[in-house]
Amino acid sequence: MKKVVALGLSSVLALSLAACSGDGEKASGTKKGGDVELTFWAFGATGYEELAKEYEKENPNVKIKMRSAETAEHHDALFTALSAGSGAPDIAMLEIDQIDRFKAAQDRFENLYDLGAKDVQDQYLDWKWKGGENEKGDFLIGLPTDIGPKALYYRTDLFEAAGLPTDPAEVSSLIDSPEAFEKAGVQLKEKTGKPFVDSIEMAYRAYLDAAQETYLNPEGELLLDKDGNSVKKAYDYAVKLNELGIVGKYDMWTPEWANAVNKGEFAAELGAGWLKGWMEGNATDAVGKWRVATLPTEFAANWGGSYISIPAETEHAKEAYEFVEWLVSPDNQLKSFQSKGLFPSAPAVYDMEEFKSNEDEFFGGQKTAPVFAEAAQDISGAVYKGEKYFPVHQEVLNALKNVQNKKADPEKEWKAAIKRAKDLIKK
Repeated sequence: MKKVVALGLSSVLALSLAACSGDGEKASGTKKGGDVELTFWAFGATGYEELAKEYEKENPNVKIKMRSAETAEHHDALFTALSAGSGAPDIAMLEIDQIDRFKAAQDRFENLYDLGAKDVQDQYLDWKWKGGENEKGDFLIGLPTDIGPKALYYRTDLFEAAGLPTDPAEVSSLIDSPEAFEKAGVQLKEKTGKPFVDSIEMAYRAYLDAAQETYLNPEGELLLDKDGNSVKKAYDYAVKLNELGIVGKYDMWTPEWANAVNKGEFAAELGAGWLKGWMEGNATDAVGKWRVATLPTEFAANWGGSYISIPAETEHAKEAYEFVEWLVSPDNQLKSFQSKGLFPSAPAVYDMEEFKSNEDEFFGGQKTAPVFAEAAQDISGAVYKGEKYFPVHQEVLNALKNVQNKKADPEKEWKAAIKRAKDLIKK
Protein backbone atom coordinates (compact mmCIF):
# COMPACT_ATOMS: atom_id res chain seq x y z
CA MET A 1 0.00 0.00 0.00
CA LYS A 2 2.97 2.34 0.26
CA LYS A 3 2.67 4.89 -2.53
CA VAL A 4 5.82 5.55 -4.52
CA VAL A 5 4.82 7.93 -7.28
CA ALA A 6 7.03 8.92 -10.18
CA LEU A 7 5.79 12.48 -10.05
CA GLY A 8 7.91 14.05 -12.74
CA LEU A 9 6.95 11.47 -15.34
CA SER A 10 3.33 11.53 -14.32
CA SER A 11 3.11 15.30 -14.64
CA VAL A 12 4.58 15.24 -18.13
CA LEU A 13 2.24 12.46 -19.15
CA ALA A 14 -0.74 14.27 -17.69
CA LEU A 15 0.03 17.25 -19.91
CA SER A 16 0.38 14.93 -22.87
CA LEU A 17 -2.97 13.35 -22.11
CA ALA A 18 -4.71 16.69 -21.92
CA ALA A 19 -3.27 17.61 -25.32
CA CYS A 20 -4.24 14.33 -27.01
CA SER A 21 -6.88 14.40 -29.67
CA GLY A 22 -8.39 11.84 -32.00
CA ASP A 23 -9.30 8.26 -31.26
CA GLY A 24 -5.85 6.76 -31.62
CA GLU A 25 -5.30 3.16 -32.61
CA LYS A 26 -7.86 0.63 -31.39
CA ALA A 27 -5.25 -1.87 -30.23
CA SER A 28 -6.77 -3.32 -27.10
CA GLY A 29 -9.11 -6.33 -27.17
CA THR A 30 -8.98 -8.79 -30.03
CA LYS A 31 -11.65 -10.99 -31.51
CA LYS A 32 -10.86 -14.39 -32.92
CA GLY A 33 -13.36 -16.97 -34.14
CA GLY A 34 -16.23 -15.33 -32.28
CA ASP A 35 -14.24 -15.08 -29.02
CA VAL A 36 -13.50 -11.74 -27.38
CA GLU A 37 -10.16 -11.27 -25.60
CA LEU A 38 -10.07 -8.50 -23.00
CA THR A 39 -6.81 -7.17 -21.58
CA PHE A 40 -7.03 -6.18 -17.90
CA TRP A 41 -4.30 -4.18 -16.15
CA ALA A 42 -4.39 -4.35 -12.34
CA PHE A 43 -2.03 -3.66 -9.45
CA GLY A 44 -1.42 -5.24 -6.07
CA ALA A 45 -2.77 -8.53 -4.71
CA THR A 46 -6.41 -8.47 -5.79
CA GLY A 47 -7.20 -12.11 -6.51
CA TYR A 48 -8.97 -10.93 -9.68
CA GLU A 49 -7.15 -13.61 -11.68
CA GLU A 50 -9.24 -16.29 -9.98
CA LEU A 51 -12.46 -14.37 -10.53
CA ALA A 52 -11.54 -13.82 -14.18
CA LYS A 53 -11.21 -17.58 -14.65
CA GLU A 54 -14.61 -18.04 -13.04
CA TYR A 55 -16.10 -15.50 -15.45
CA GLU A 56 -14.51 -17.25 -18.41
CA LYS A 57 -16.18 -20.52 -17.42
CA GLU A 58 -19.55 -18.79 -17.27
CA ASN A 59 -18.87 -16.90 -20.52
CA PRO A 60 -16.84 -19.22 -22.77
CA ASN A 61 -16.76 -16.66 -25.59
CA VAL A 62 -14.77 -14.21 -23.40
CA LYS A 63 -11.08 -14.55 -22.58
CA ILE A 64 -9.43 -12.22 -20.07
CA LYS A 65 -5.71 -11.53 -20.19
CA MET A 66 -4.51 -10.21 -16.83
CA ARG A 67 -1.43 -8.12 -16.10
CA SER A 68 -0.49 -6.98 -12.60
CA ALA A 69 2.23 -4.54 -11.52
CA GLU A 70 3.26 -2.31 -8.64
CA THR A 71 1.03 0.73 -8.08
CA ALA A 72 3.35 3.42 -9.48
CA GLU A 73 4.55 1.29 -12.40
CA HIS A 74 0.96 0.41 -13.30
CA HIS A 75 -0.31 3.98 -13.37
CA ASP A 76 2.68 5.36 -15.26
CA ALA A 77 2.40 2.62 -17.88
CA LEU A 78 -1.29 3.44 -18.29
CA PHE A 79 -0.49 7.15 -18.65
CA THR A 80 2.08 6.33 -21.32
CA ALA A 81 -0.32 4.18 -23.32
CA LEU A 82 -3.18 6.69 -23.09
CA SER A 83 -0.86 9.54 -24.05
CA ALA A 84 0.37 7.64 -27.11
CA GLY A 85 -3.19 6.90 -28.18
CA SER A 86 -2.49 3.18 -28.49
CA GLY A 87 -1.52 0.24 -26.35
CA ALA A 88 -3.96 0.83 -23.49
CA PRO A 89 -5.83 -2.18 -22.09
CA ASP A 90 -9.55 -2.79 -22.37
CA ILE A 91 -9.89 -2.59 -18.58
CA ALA A 92 -7.71 -0.81 -16.03
CA MET A 93 -7.70 -0.31 -12.27
CA LEU A 94 -7.28 3.23 -10.92
CA GLU A 95 -6.09 3.79 -7.36
CA ILE A 96 -8.13 6.34 -5.43
CA ASP A 97 -5.19 8.70 -4.84
CA GLN A 98 -4.37 8.62 -8.56
CA ILE A 99 -7.85 8.97 -10.04
CA ASP A 100 -8.06 12.77 -10.19
CA ARG A 101 -5.07 12.85 -12.55
CA PHE A 102 -6.90 10.55 -14.94
CA LYS A 103 -10.16 12.49 -14.69
CA ALA A 104 -8.29 15.41 -16.25
CA ALA A 105 -8.27 13.35 -19.48
CA GLN A 106 -11.69 11.73 -19.28
CA ASP A 107 -11.96 11.68 -23.07
CA ARG A 108 -9.45 8.84 -22.97
CA PHE A 109 -12.04 6.69 -21.11
CA GLU A 110 -15.48 5.30 -21.70
CA ASN A 111 -18.25 7.04 -19.77
CA LEU A 112 -19.64 4.13 -17.78
CA TYR A 113 -22.98 5.91 -17.52
CA ASP A 114 -23.32 5.31 -21.27
CA LEU A 115 -22.81 1.59 -20.68
CA GLY A 116 -25.47 1.14 -18.01
CA ALA A 117 -23.77 2.04 -14.74
CA LYS A 118 -26.81 3.98 -13.48
CA ASP A 119 -28.58 0.63 -13.08
CA VAL A 120 -26.19 -0.47 -10.30
CA GLN A 121 -25.43 2.85 -8.61
CA ASP A 122 -27.63 2.09 -5.61
CA GLN A 123 -25.51 -0.98 -4.78
CA TYR A 124 -22.54 1.10 -3.59
CA LEU A 125 -21.68 3.59 -0.87
CA ASP A 126 -22.65 7.03 -2.12
CA TRP A 127 -19.33 8.70 -1.26
CA LYS A 128 -17.38 5.95 -3.02
CA TRP A 129 -19.53 6.17 -6.14
CA LYS A 130 -19.20 9.97 -6.35
CA GLY A 131 -15.43 9.60 -6.16
CA GLY A 132 -15.60 7.99 -9.60
CA GLU A 133 -17.53 10.87 -11.18
CA ASN A 134 -16.25 14.05 -12.78
CA GLU A 135 -17.01 17.39 -11.15
CA LYS A 136 -20.29 17.81 -13.07
CA GLY A 137 -21.45 14.33 -12.14
CA ASP A 138 -22.28 13.37 -15.72
CA PHE A 139 -19.24 11.19 -16.43
CA LEU A 140 -18.29 8.03 -14.51
CA ILE A 141 -14.69 6.97 -15.03
CA GLY A 142 -14.79 3.79 -12.94
CA LEU A 143 -16.95 1.37 -11.00
CA PRO A 144 -16.19 1.06 -7.26
CA THR A 145 -14.05 -1.76 -5.94
CA ASP A 146 -12.47 -1.89 -2.49
CA ILE A 147 -12.26 0.87 0.09
CA GLY A 148 -10.09 1.64 3.11
CA PRO A 149 -12.27 2.71 6.06
CA LYS A 150 -10.13 3.72 9.02
CA ALA A 151 -10.40 2.41 12.57
CA LEU A 152 -8.40 2.43 15.79
CA TYR A 153 -5.98 -0.51 16.04
CA TYR A 154 -4.77 -0.80 19.64
CA ARG A 155 -2.60 -3.04 21.85
CA THR A 156 -4.61 -4.60 24.63
CA ASP A 157 -1.55 -5.23 26.83
CA LEU A 158 -0.53 -1.57 26.74
CA PHE A 159 -4.09 -0.36 27.26
CA GLU A 160 -4.46 -2.65 30.26
CA ALA A 161 -1.15 -1.48 31.72
CA ALA A 162 -2.36 2.11 31.36
CA GLY A 163 -5.64 1.41 33.13
CA LEU A 164 -7.63 1.84 29.91
CA PRO A 165 -10.40 -0.53 28.80
CA THR A 166 -9.50 -3.31 26.37
CA ASP A 167 -12.95 -4.35 25.11
CA PRO A 168 -13.55 -2.81 21.66
CA ALA A 169 -16.99 -1.45 22.52
CA GLU A 170 -15.67 0.13 25.72
CA VAL A 171 -12.70 1.63 23.89
CA SER A 172 -15.00 3.14 21.25
CA SER A 173 -17.19 4.57 24.00
CA LEU A 174 -14.23 6.07 25.90
CA ILE A 175 -12.28 7.45 22.93
CA ASP A 176 -15.22 9.18 21.29
CA SER A 177 -13.70 12.58 20.46
CA PRO A 178 -10.33 14.13 19.53
CA GLU A 179 -10.06 15.41 23.10
CA ALA A 180 -10.70 11.93 24.52
CA PHE A 181 -8.08 10.56 22.12
CA GLU A 182 -5.52 13.02 23.55
CA LYS A 183 -6.48 12.19 27.13
CA ALA A 184 -6.11 8.46 26.60
CA GLY A 185 -2.76 9.03 24.94
CA VAL A 186 -1.42 11.08 27.83
CA GLN A 187 -2.62 8.50 30.35
CA LEU A 188 -0.95 5.68 28.46
CA LYS A 189 2.34 7.56 28.09
CA GLU A 190 2.38 8.38 31.80
CA LYS A 191 1.67 4.78 32.83
CA THR A 192 3.79 2.86 30.30
CA GLY A 193 6.35 5.31 28.91
CA LYS A 194 5.32 4.28 25.40
CA PRO A 195 4.00 6.64 22.71
CA PHE A 196 0.31 6.38 21.91
CA VAL A 197 0.49 7.05 18.15
CA ASP A 198 3.27 5.55 16.02
CA SER A 199 4.27 8.65 14.03
CA ILE A 200 3.57 12.30 13.45
CA GLU A 201 2.26 11.47 9.98
CA MET A 202 -0.48 9.28 11.46
CA ALA A 203 -1.28 11.99 14.01
CA TYR A 204 -1.59 14.43 11.10
CA ARG A 205 -3.76 12.09 9.07
CA ALA A 206 -6.28 11.83 11.92
CA TYR A 207 -8.02 14.99 10.72
CA LEU A 208 -6.52 15.18 7.23
CA ASP A 209 -8.05 11.97 5.88
CA ALA A 210 -11.48 13.04 7.10
CA ALA A 211 -11.34 16.44 5.39
CA GLN A 212 -13.53 17.11 2.34
CA GLU A 213 -11.01 19.62 1.00
CA THR A 214 -7.28 19.22 1.46
CA TYR A 215 -4.52 20.88 -0.53
CA LEU A 216 -6.17 21.83 -3.83
CA ASN A 217 -9.59 22.56 -5.27
CA PRO A 218 -10.74 21.29 -8.69
CA GLU A 219 -9.51 24.55 -10.29
CA GLY A 220 -5.97 23.74 -9.12
CA GLU A 221 -5.95 26.53 -6.52
CA LEU A 222 -3.84 25.95 -3.42
CA LEU A 223 -5.95 26.04 -0.24
CA LEU A 224 -3.27 26.02 2.45
CA ASP A 225 -3.31 29.77 3.06
CA LYS A 226 -7.10 30.11 3.07
CA ASP A 227 -8.93 30.91 6.32
CA GLY A 228 -10.40 27.85 8.00
CA ASN A 229 -8.32 25.47 5.92
CA SER A 230 -8.76 21.87 7.09
CA VAL A 231 -5.11 21.03 6.52
CA LYS A 232 -4.01 23.63 9.09
CA LYS A 233 -6.42 22.07 11.57
CA ALA A 234 -4.83 18.67 10.96
CA TYR A 235 -1.35 20.17 11.19
CA ASP A 236 -2.06 21.93 14.49
CA TYR A 237 -3.55 18.74 15.96
CA ALA A 238 -0.44 16.73 15.07
CA VAL A 239 1.76 19.46 16.59
CA LYS A 240 -0.32 19.36 19.77
CA LEU A 241 -0.08 15.57 20.11
CA ASN A 242 3.66 15.83 19.59
CA GLU A 243 3.95 18.52 22.28
CA LEU A 244 2.03 16.24 24.64
CA GLY A 245 4.77 13.65 24.11
CA ILE A 246 2.46 10.92 22.83
CA VAL A 247 3.76 10.66 19.25
CA GLY A 248 6.44 8.12 18.33
CA LYS A 249 8.99 8.12 15.52
CA TYR A 250 7.98 4.89 13.81
CA ASP A 251 7.24 5.70 10.18
CA MET A 252 4.88 3.23 8.56
CA TRP A 253 6.46 0.45 6.46
CA THR A 254 9.97 0.94 7.80
CA PRO A 255 11.68 -2.05 9.48
CA GLU A 256 11.59 -0.13 12.77
CA TRP A 257 7.82 0.32 12.47
CA ALA A 258 7.27 -3.36 11.66
CA ASN A 259 9.31 -4.36 14.69
CA ALA A 260 7.39 -1.89 16.87
CA VAL A 261 4.07 -3.39 15.72
CA ASN A 262 5.37 -6.82 16.69
CA LYS A 263 6.91 -5.87 20.02
CA GLY A 264 4.38 -3.31 21.24
CA GLU A 265 6.57 -0.21 21.11
CA PHE A 266 3.53 2.00 20.52
CA ALA A 267 -0.10 1.57 21.52
CA ALA A 268 -2.35 2.68 18.66
CA GLU A 269 -2.54 2.96 14.89
CA LEU A 270 -5.11 4.92 12.92
CA GLY A 271 -5.20 2.38 10.12
CA ALA A 272 -7.41 1.35 7.23
CA GLY A 273 -9.06 -2.02 6.80
CA TRP A 274 -6.26 -3.27 4.54
CA LEU A 275 -3.73 -2.96 7.38
CA LYS A 276 -5.38 -5.94 9.04
CA GLY A 277 -4.13 -8.23 6.28
CA TRP A 278 -0.56 -6.95 6.65
CA MET A 279 -0.60 -7.49 10.39
CA GLU A 280 -1.95 -11.02 10.09
CA GLY A 281 0.81 -11.94 7.67
CA ASN A 282 3.75 -10.09 9.22
CA ALA A 283 3.24 -9.34 12.93
CA THR A 284 3.53 -12.96 14.04
CA ASP A 285 4.78 -12.06 17.53
CA ALA A 286 1.67 -9.98 18.21
CA VAL A 287 -1.07 -12.54 17.59
CA GLY A 288 -3.95 -11.92 20.00
CA LYS A 289 -2.55 -8.63 21.32
CA TRP A 290 -4.29 -6.21 18.97
CA ARG A 291 -7.96 -5.25 18.71
CA VAL A 292 -9.93 -2.82 16.54
CA ALA A 293 -12.40 -0.13 17.64
CA THR A 294 -14.20 2.65 15.82
CA LEU A 295 -12.57 6.08 15.70
CA PRO A 296 -14.22 9.33 16.82
CA THR A 297 -16.60 10.54 14.13
CA GLU A 298 -14.33 13.56 13.52
CA PHE A 299 -11.69 11.08 12.31
CA ALA A 300 -14.04 8.93 10.18
CA ALA A 301 -12.26 8.61 6.85
CA ASN A 302 -11.25 6.45 3.95
CA TRP A 303 -7.63 5.64 3.15
CA GLY A 304 -7.10 3.66 -0.03
CA GLY A 305 -9.19 1.68 -2.47
CA SER A 306 -9.68 1.57 -6.22
CA TYR A 307 -11.97 1.86 -9.24
CA ILE A 308 -12.08 -0.11 -12.48
CA SER A 309 -12.20 1.85 -15.72
CA ILE A 310 -12.50 1.13 -19.44
CA PRO A 311 -10.11 3.09 -21.69
CA ALA A 312 -11.77 4.48 -24.82
CA GLU A 313 -9.39 2.61 -27.12
CA THR A 314 -11.20 -0.66 -26.53
CA GLU A 315 -13.14 -2.23 -29.36
CA HIS A 316 -15.22 -4.19 -26.87
CA ALA A 317 -16.66 -1.65 -24.44
CA LYS A 318 -19.89 -3.63 -23.98
CA GLU A 319 -18.13 -6.90 -23.12
CA ALA A 320 -15.61 -5.10 -20.92
CA TYR A 321 -18.35 -3.35 -18.97
CA GLU A 322 -20.33 -6.58 -18.48
CA PHE A 323 -17.25 -8.20 -16.96
CA VAL A 324 -16.43 -5.21 -14.73
CA GLU A 325 -20.00 -4.96 -13.45
CA TRP A 326 -19.90 -8.68 -12.61
CA LEU A 327 -16.46 -8.41 -11.01
CA VAL A 328 -17.45 -5.69 -8.53
CA SER A 329 -20.92 -7.06 -7.73
CA PRO A 330 -21.69 -7.54 -4.01
CA ASP A 331 -21.28 -11.33 -4.25
CA ASN A 332 -17.85 -11.01 -5.84
CA GLN A 333 -16.79 -8.25 -3.46
CA LEU A 334 -17.45 -10.75 -0.69
CA LYS A 335 -15.15 -13.24 -2.44
CA SER A 336 -12.44 -10.59 -2.83
CA PHE A 337 -12.75 -9.77 0.86
CA GLN A 338 -12.50 -13.41 1.88
CA SER A 339 -9.54 -14.20 -0.39
CA LYS A 340 -7.46 -11.01 -0.33
CA GLY A 341 -8.98 -8.76 2.32
CA LEU A 342 -10.31 -6.16 -0.15
CA PHE A 343 -12.87 -4.31 1.93
CA PRO A 344 -16.23 -4.07 0.11
CA SER A 345 -17.76 -0.83 -1.11
CA ALA A 346 -21.14 -2.55 -1.56
CA PRO A 347 -23.12 -2.24 1.72
CA ALA A 348 -25.15 -5.36 0.94
CA VAL A 349 -22.03 -7.36 1.81
CA TYR A 350 -22.09 -5.98 5.35
CA ASP A 351 -25.31 -7.91 6.02
CA MET A 352 -24.03 -11.21 4.64
CA GLU A 353 -23.49 -13.82 7.33
CA GLU A 354 -20.12 -14.90 5.89
CA PHE A 355 -18.95 -11.31 6.33
CA LYS A 356 -20.38 -10.61 9.78
CA SER A 357 -19.40 -13.91 11.39
CA ASN A 358 -15.76 -13.96 10.27
CA GLU A 359 -13.57 -14.25 13.39
CA ASP A 360 -9.99 -12.97 13.23
CA GLU A 361 -7.54 -15.12 15.14
CA PHE A 362 -4.90 -12.41 15.05
CA PHE A 363 -7.28 -10.06 16.85
CA GLY A 364 -8.10 -12.53 19.61
CA GLY A 365 -11.14 -13.90 17.78
CA GLN A 366 -12.73 -10.48 17.39
CA LYS A 367 -15.15 -10.09 14.50
CA THR A 368 -13.46 -7.03 13.03
CA ALA A 369 -15.38 -6.72 9.74
CA PRO A 370 -18.45 -5.04 11.31
CA VAL A 371 -16.18 -2.42 12.92
CA PHE A 372 -14.85 -1.35 9.52
CA ALA A 373 -18.34 -1.58 8.01
CA GLU A 374 -19.59 0.90 10.60
CA ALA A 375 -16.60 3.14 9.87
CA ALA A 376 -17.31 3.00 6.12
CA GLN A 377 -20.86 4.21 6.65
CA ASP A 378 -19.71 7.09 8.89
CA ILE A 379 -17.70 8.66 6.06
CA SER A 380 -19.44 11.80 4.84
CA GLY A 381 -18.21 12.23 1.29
CA ALA A 382 -15.58 11.86 -1.42
CA VAL A 383 -12.35 13.83 -1.08
CA TYR A 384 -10.84 15.78 -3.97
CA LYS A 385 -7.05 15.39 -4.13
CA GLY A 386 -5.90 16.62 -7.51
CA GLU A 387 -2.86 16.02 -9.66
CA LYS A 388 -0.28 17.50 -7.26
CA TYR A 389 -1.61 16.03 -4.03
CA PHE A 390 1.49 13.96 -3.32
CA PRO A 391 4.24 16.59 -3.64
CA VAL A 392 2.26 19.13 -1.61
CA HIS A 393 1.47 16.48 0.99
CA GLN A 394 5.16 15.71 1.29
CA GLU A 395 6.05 19.35 1.89
CA VAL A 396 3.65 19.53 4.85
CA LEU A 397 5.04 16.27 6.20
CA ASN A 398 8.56 17.70 5.90
CA ALA A 399 7.44 20.63 8.04
CA LEU A 400 6.02 18.31 10.70
CA LYS A 401 9.19 16.21 10.68
CA ASN A 402 11.23 19.35 11.31
CA VAL A 403 8.94 20.24 14.22
CA GLN A 404 9.33 16.80 15.75
CA ASN A 405 12.98 16.04 15.02
CA LYS A 406 14.60 19.47 14.99
CA LYS A 407 12.36 21.25 17.52
CA ALA A 408 11.57 23.79 14.80
CA ASP A 409 8.92 26.47 15.29
CA PRO A 410 5.60 25.06 14.00
CA GLU A 411 4.34 28.35 12.54
CA LYS A 412 7.56 29.10 10.72
CA GLU A 413 7.57 25.57 9.30
CA TRP A 414 3.94 25.93 8.22
CA LYS A 415 4.64 29.16 6.34
CA ALA A 416 7.73 27.64 4.73
CA ALA A 417 5.67 24.63 3.60
CA ILE A 418 3.10 26.94 1.99
CA LYS A 419 5.84 28.74 0.08
CA ARG A 420 7.31 25.46 -1.18
CA ALA A 421 3.82 24.25 -2.15
CA LYS A 422 3.14 27.42 -4.13
CA ASP A 423 6.39 26.94 -6.02
CA LEU A 424 5.33 23.38 -6.85
CA ILE A 425 1.96 24.52 -8.18
CA LYS A 426 3.64 27.01 -10.53
CA LYS A 427 5.73 24.30 -12.18
